[in-house]
Amino acid sequence: MSRWHRAGWALLWRWKSRPGRPPIPFELRQLIRRMATDHPLWGEERIANELLLELGLRVSPRRVGEHMPTRAPGRPHSDQRRPTFLRNYAKAIVACDFFVTASVTFRLRYVFVVIHHGSRRLLHFNLTAHPSAAWTLQQLREAIGFEDGDRYLMHDRDSIFGKNLKASIERLGLKIIKSPICSPMTNAICERVIGTIRRECLDWLIPLSEAQLRWILKSWIVHYNRGRVQMSLGPGVPGPPAPELVVKPQNSRHRLDAGLRVRVTSVLGGLHHDYSLATAHA
Repeated sequence: MSRWHRAGWALLWRWKSRPGRPPIPFELRQLIRRMATDHPLWGEERIANELLLELGLRVSPRRVGEHMPTRAPGRPHSDQRRPTFLRNYAKAIVACDFFVTASVTFRLRYVFVVIHHGSRRLLHFNLTAHPSAAWTLQQLREAIGFEDGDRYLMHDRDSIFGKNLKASIERLGLKIIKSPICSPMTNAICERVIGTIRRECLDWLIPLSEAQLRWILKSWIVHYNRGRVQMSLGPGVPGPPAPELVVKPQNSRHRLDAGLRVRVTSVLGGLHHDYSLATAHA
C-alpha cells in the first residue's frame, strides 16, 4: 500500500473516530433557537416533543438544550412581555400624546394626536393654547370608536392624565397603559409619528396663525393616512385610498395599460405629492 493510500485511510478513520456526537443540521439548530425565542416558557423537553410530534424530527431533550439561546439576565420568565403584548393587541390599542409648536409670532400651541397601533392611522388631532384634563377628555371622546375593538389607551405620565381623567377614560370602555417614567420609547409609535409630523411638515412650514396651523396639519394628516407608504404595513398605507383612484394595471409589470395615466396631486403647495392611476380621459 502506497504512502498516500495509508495516509488517506488514517485520515478517514481519524475522522470516523472523532469524539462526540455528530452535529445536528444547521437548519434544525436554527429552528430550535427560534422555537425557544418565540416561546420563552418552553423547556428543552417541550421543544423536543414538539419536534417529534409535529414535525417528525427525533432530537433528545439534552441535544435541544445545547442549542437553546441563553436567557439574558433579568429577563422575565413570561412570553407576555411588553413588546409581545403590544404586538398581540395592536388592533385594540390607541395611543395619544402632546407636542408643542410655535407660530411665526412665537405663540405656542399644544397639538394633541391620537393614533391607532394596528393600522397606524391618525384618528384625531386638535390644538389649543391651554390644554386641560376636560379638553383632553373631549378629544378622546371624539377619537374613540373610530376603529372597532378599541380596548386600550396608551399615554405617558403627564400630570394632565390625573385620577379624574383616568376614571372618565375607563368609563369610555378603555383600559389605560401608562409608559414607565422617563421611557418615551415605550410609546414609540406615537412618538415616531410626532417626529414624522415635525420632519415632513412643521419643519418646512411656519404657520402665521392658529387657523393656518390647523389647515396645515389637516392637509398633511389626510396625506399621511391615504398616501404615505409605510414599510411596517407590508408596505401599505394607514387608510384605504380614495375609491375613485383605485385603478390597477392588468397586463405588464413595467408598463401601464392603454388608457391609464399617472395622476399627481400636490400636497401643501408641493411639499409632498400623492401618485395614483386614473383613466386617460379623467
